[in-house]
This record gives sequence, C-alpha cells and structure tokens, in this order.
Amino acid sequence: MSSIDLYANLKELAQGTFPKRCNNCGARYETVEDFVRATQGIKPAASGLKQGFDDDGQPIIELFRNCPCGSTLMDVFHSRRDNSAAGIKSRADFDRLLRQLVDSGVDVALARSEVSQWLHGQDNHLLQLLKAGTPDQK
Repeated sequence: MSSIDLYANLKELAQGTFPKRCNNCGARYETVEDFVRATQGIKPAASGLKQGFDDDGQPIIELFRNCPCGSTLMDVFHSRRDNSAAGIKSRADFDRLLRQLVDSGVDVALARSEVSQWLHGQDNHLLQLLKAGTPDQK
C-alpha cells in the first residue's frame, strides 16, 4: 500500500489548512495528496501518524512528514465518523439492514454496497434483494 493510499481517507480537521507551506524553505503543498507525495516519513519504519484528542475530546490524527529540506511538518485530521444521535442511528440502521441481507443469502460485498447506496439516497436494488431473500416471496 502506498503512502497516498494510507492517508487517502483522512479528512482535514480545519478548512483551509492547504495549501501548506514549509516555513524553512518555502516549499508549497497544494493538497494532502501533494503533501504526502512530496514529503517523506519521519522514520523509515513509521507511518508518521499519531492519534490524539482535540480540545473537545474528539479524536484527531496528527500526520508528521519531513520536507525535502529536512524540516518536520505536521497536519491535523479528524475522524469522518458522525458521533451525533443521527449518526449513531444511521450506523445501527446500516448494520441491521446489512445483517438482514446477509442472513437472507446476499453476498456481503453486494449487501454492503446496496445498503450504503440506499442510506445515501442513491439508486439501488435493496428492496428487491430483501424481497428475494424472503422465502414466502420467492
């Protein structure tokens, strides 16, 4: 897995942290992808990721990278998980529907895709899959 893939799902904690500039040499990084691609890990066998918590107790991830000039740079990211009541309910709904489809014999990868599409209001075949998995409606 490349460094870009490893960090691809991180979301910036604060809007406007990019472009990022090295205070030592002035190198400019337009995006997080550019930042990871153009810098190096701080240690060969380390990811440069460190988990922490912000002032509100929410989990954050700090990403440490070395600029080509040798200066260590850091950016902060937060979890995309919605920990509100609505987010918790949405995850419970997802798990319930996924379990129902899988228990009905639907492949787990297909079930996960269909439930995700349904929860995001996208075209899907969830109802047909649920009906097909019900013995009295086959």
